[in-house]
Parts: sequence; C-alpha cells; structure tokens
Amino acid sequence: MVCYSCEFNQDTPLDTVIQKPEFFINMKKPDHNWLQLNIPKIDSFFNKYLDSSIFNGQFLVAKNGHIVYERNLGFSNFNKEIKISSETPIHVASVSKFVTATAILRLVQDHKIDLEDDVKTYIKNFPYDGITIRMLLNHRSGLPYYAYFSEDIWDKSKMMKNSDILNLLVDNKIPLNYPPNTHFSYSNTNYALMALIIEKITNSSFPEAIKKLVFEPLGMTKSYIHNFDKENALNKSAALSYNSKFVIQKDDFLDGIYGDKNLFTTSHDLLLLDKALYANVFLSSENKNEIFKGYSYESAGKNNYGLGIRIIEEPDKSKYFFHSGWWHGNTAMFSMLRSDTITIIALSNRYTKSVFAVNRLASCFGNYPFHFTEE
Repeated sequence: MVCYSCEFNQDTPLDTVIQKPEFFINMKKPDHNWLQLNIPKIDSFFNKYLDSSIFNGQFLVAKNGHIVYERNLGFSNFNKEIKISSETPIHVASVSKFVTATAILRLVQDHKIDLEDDVKTYIKNFPYDGITIRMLLNHRSGLPYYAYFSEDIWDKSKMMKNSDILNLLVDNKIPLNYPPNTHFSYSNTNYALMALIIEKITNSSFPEAIKKLVFEPLGMTKSYIHNFDKENALNKSAALSYNSKFVIQKDDFLDGIYGDKNLFTTSHDLLLLDKALYANVFLSSENKNEIFKGYSYESAGKNNYGLGIRIIEEPDKSKYFFHSGWWHGNTAMFSMLRSDTITIIALSNRYTKSVFAVNRLASCFGNYPFHFTEE
C-alpha cells in the first residue's frame, strides 16, 4: 500500500500535500489457529451484548490491523430504511478527543506547538495563568465544563460556537474548579479550546485542519468534523441519531461545538488511525509515548488519562487504552489493546449502553483487567 501524508512547516501551507513514507507497517494476518480459537469468543460476546434487538451500528474486531470480525446492523435512517454499512459515518461523541489530540501531536512533531506552551501563547485574552497545552489534553487544567457554566447565561435559542465558550469565560470571569495541574477532572471545555488553538496555528477552520492533519494522510475518506456552517457530501450519508425508542434526537444549542465531539467517522476509518500508531512515521515514538502514558496519580485507583485517551492500569495486567463516547443517541467505544495488537470498535447511532461492554471482550485476548464469560 502506498500512502501519502501532509507535512507542515513554516514555509509549507496547510493545503500542500507531500508524499511521505508509508504510515502503516506490515503486520502478519492472524493464523488459522488464532482465528479458530478467538472467533467463537467474539461471536459469543456479540450475541450476548450487541445483538440486533439492542444494537444499531458498526462493530469490528481487528488483529494486527486485519479485520477478523465485522457486523453492520440496522439503519442510518429508519424512516427511509437506509441501512448502515461499513461506509456510513456515525457521530462518535467524545472519541473525537483522540483525533483532536492526535492532530496536536502532529503539530508538535512539526515544531509548530509545544505541549508545555502556555495557552496564552495562542489565545491572548485567555483569563487564566499557568495552564499549558498538555493540561488541556490530559484534563488537568481545572476548567469547568461549558454546558454547566453556560446554563444560566446563554440564550439557548442560539447555537453556541467554540469562540463563544472563550467569550463566556472571559466576560463572566468564570472561576476554575481547582488550581491547574493539581487534579484530573474531565471537561469538554479543554478540547473545545484546543480546537481554537488548532485553528490559530493552522490559519484554517478546525474541520479543514483535521482533514489535512489526520484524515487525508491516513486515507480516512469517510471521516469529517461536522460544521453547521458548511455542508459536504458526507453529511448526506451520515447516520441520524436516535434515542432508545427510535425517535430522532434534535439538535440543541451545544451541538455546534467541535474538538470535544462532532467527529463523524466509521469503524474502518478508526482502524486506519489505530494502525498508523504502530509505526513511527505518522507520529514519532516520542510523541506516541506522550499519548499513551498516564498523567494523574494524585489519587489511588486504576483509572487514568493520557492525551486524548483513557487508560486502565492495574498491577500485573496489560494497560488498556480506550475512549468512550456518548452524545444524544450516539454511543461509541474505541479500544486499543496495544500489547496484543487488537482493535475493538463499536459505534451506535441508536442510544444503548451496550457498546460500553466492549471492555469485557478484551479479556479474551490477553491479560486485561476485565472479565467475560461465554454463555
């Protein structure tokens, strides 16, 4: 496979595409014995947690980058009876954060930003001291969640944008929840501001920047960042969002925010992203290490967070990397069992918590901190 990438430097505009070495290393297909041992386990898991009565979306398992099990069920549009296929873009909610973090690391790699840079370097009127890019990415900034602090001060008849979040923080002197870099606290505000910083650095819209930094280099042709101000062909093929009773979820005033959400993608495209992170070209080994290490150890426990990725660390167990997503009727799980080169992806456009059971399947493939019994 021949792949192409975008390389950015001070003299290269964002829209210039430069041929680069392959991003994907060749990994062996799983042999017959591996398949014979594991496919029945996957099938048993799927039938128990994700059968057609509760699951509507895409599910796949890959070993060494090769898909070994895949099911696409249900409809992207129930009214028109348009079936979901492997090419149907689905909103993956907070899984978007991993793509945002990946884009930042691409810019770090090209020396356009540093993880230790103060946010004020890029957002001049940012009203807080001592918050770095790294703290936005690992949720240690202390910033409160915009959905909460905007509740009583925003006109909900108007769609909020990322710049509005910044303005609300500045104009209303919203206090931090705690001093920077003292606690982990998951806040979508971090990634909404990160999108503004990416726009500042690249001098382009966030959807266009992510397209050039991540989607185009990796061939993620069915992926896009939803932008209410601009439609594209992929919007028309994307899955609608439904609640558990098959009622379409309507947009609300928070739906215009991106960086923390609003990535529409497919299980196949997410697999391409995961495959690229086994080589050291798309991201260097140094930058990958920044993503996949924990940053929050002030409290005892096994749950941690890297840069755009959740981590479960348990003594004598393999580290488990994943990100879940939940927005309106969309739920998603993107799991990377890097010790065993396994990828598990479940995306649903009809609300169900069943996709979060994907964690349990990990125990079938290695020494991970979960338990799944075939029945």
